[in-house]
Amino acid sequence: MKILFAGCGDIAQRVPPKMNSAHEFFGLKRQSTLLANGINPLVGDLTDVACLNHIFTEGFDVVVATLTPDRMTKEGYQKAYVNSSAALALAIYNAVYKPKLVIWVSSTSVYGQNLGAWVDEDSPASSTAFSGQALRQAEENILALPCATVVVRFSGIYGPGRTRMLDQVLAGVGCADQPEQWGNRIHSEDCAGVIGHLISQNEQQIPLLELYVATDCEPVTQYELRGWLAEKLSVSLVEHQASARSARRCSNKKLLDSGYNFIFPSYREGYSALIKELTL
Repeated sequence: MKILFAGCGDIAQRVPPKMNSAHEFFGLKRQSTLLANGINPLVGDLTDVACLNHIFTEGFDVVVATLTPDRMTKEGYQKAYVNSSAALALAIYNAVYKPKLVIWVSSTSVYGQNLGAWVDEDSPASSTAFSGQALRQAEENILALPCATVVVRFSGIYGPGRTRMLDQVLAGVGCADQPEQWGNRIHSEDCAGVIGHLISQNEQQIPLLELYVATDCEPVTQYELRGWLAEKLSVSLVEHQASARSARRCSNKKLLDSGYNFIFPSYREGYSALIKELTL
């Protein structure tokens, strides 16, 4: 198959090793750059329909969109998600050879629940934040396409180059145990694994859902996670006021039901591997 990564950052470049090496991979970015794992670089702007029309003459079997905003502002999210999804959808409509599958990477921040409730694919995406609303609009643009589409909502991604929590704990930043502040995480290797899994399922003509929540198997409170990391790292923590963000628990049951096996089922395995890498 020919697989296009529309937006080809860290997660996308981790996907090829998770898949059949016979596939041909392409990575679309705004600037020319060397891409890892045999991905052929393409240069273009995902908000430019004329540019995308030309790129889609290549004839891709699968398109995977993994985008990030340049700025964490309303305008940045509008451009990265709403405008890009609309342009991508139009280019796919225009393409003579349409992809068999489009995977759009979204985020669990579309959920507005903030009192520790469990959420899954059937929960309302009720975020009132500009970021959540932009992500939800982009999802709708992709799900309206005349081909198989899957939206994957990743929770908080950590891994190599994504060590904010580790850095804070190493700096001694703790938090109070109350009120409970729930968080959900997924290692970057599992993000790539999920994408590869869904492509492989589609290739085998195994039916996919339109939406998957992709998070590891164990939501954890900030207090418990920071305490566990502090013990692993042999540091002392000073209590800081807890953040009110990410106060929900995300279920990955439907992803597990699809047959995906996690590389790092919980924060324990994932952060243990990350700490080992950092200390080598």
